[in-house]
Amino acid sequence: MSLKGTLKDFGIGDILQLIGQQQKTGTLHLRNKDQEVRVGFQDGHIIKAESLTRKRKELIGAMLVRAEIITETQLEAALEVQKRTLKRLGDVLVQSHALTAERFQQMAQLQVTETLYRLFTWKAGTYEFIQEPVEPGPEGITPLRAETVLMEGFRMVDEWPVIRKRIHRDDMTFERVKALPPPRAHADEGGELGVIGPSERHVYEEIAVGRDLRRMVDLCGLGEFETCKALYNLVKGDYVRAIDPEGRAPVPEDTRLVARVAGLLGRVAVTMAVIAGLAFIASRWVGRQGHEPGASRLGDPAAQRQIAHAQRVRIEAALEVFQLEKGTLPERLDALVDAGLLSPEELRYPWREEYYYRRTAARQFILLPPVR
Repeated sequence: MSLKGTLKDFGIGDILQLIGQQQKTGTLHLRNKDQEVRVGFQDGHIIKAESLTRKRKELIGAMLVRAEIITETQLEAALEVQKRTLKRLGDVLVQSHALTAERFQQMAQLQVTETLYRLFTWKAGTYEFIQEPVEPGPEGITPLRAETVLMEGFRMVDEWPVIRKRIHRDDMTFERVKALPPPRAHADEGGELGVIGPSERHVYEEIAVGRDLRRMVDLCGLGEFETCKALYNLVKGDYVRAIDPEGRAPVPEDTRLVARVAGLLGRVAVTMAVIAGLAFIASRWVGRQGHEPGASRLGDPAAQRQIAHAQRVRIEAALEVFQLEKGTLPERLDALVDAGLLSPEELRYPWREEYYYRRTAARQFILLPPVR
């Protein structure tokens, strides 16, 4: 399988999906300016991910020290033993009883997932997949399904803008305002915006005077996104107050109805114009390339992504109109058709399958292209 090009033509989501579906074994090389990442696959599963340009603070030993799992002295001693014996750093630390094997594996897994999810923030770069035998990384992480990483990456991309409206500076500090409610019995807590679950409870316990966001991310061991999302949920629920370095609480986002409606109408108008233009271009491409039964509407992946991006904006605008009219988001996208906001065709265009939609709260949702 020959797979080589730029991320503008073939996104990271498309690459992971293709390798995972075809159950390929090999190494994916990704480069972006001064960054270089290699991802190892075995039968379509990710078994390692390493940044060749990783900064010192992102090395596993430094991560353990910043998380206060081991001390700087223990790390230096372990590195000396590693130089003499050529053993893996994790083995040295575990044998010296600096930490348990399970704790080291958790942090190694976090390091890999953080490396992978950062790829979804890349706006440009090059990629090349080389089919070859791949040995697991020295940390021995649990293999990750490419589809799982893909879905989590899309979720992060969708939720980050909402979270960053309140958790927007690395030097922000936090203070507890009120106690958390007791955990609900037999309830599936957490994992969504606005929900208080195990991650929120863990982050809540780590809040201390003068401890800023950077320190919170290091100590919680959940990763940057999950820590920020937990803090967002805590702030949104008024359990925690976020404080800027100047000592002020951030001004909450403007939710005035007039401003929302005005912005929405402008967004809908622009979106409809973009959709119309892209639909015309798509029809010209379809006419030239032909249409095979059972295939996606367009044969050109770049055209599919361009049109799909605009179509998602159209669907999001329709969801906002529905919310303004009904006071809540629909349970299913079909409700937009029943309300006369979209046609059934627009819930799939330019794909064969329907867009993935899930309402996460009364006013929050996840909208993704179908996993093909």
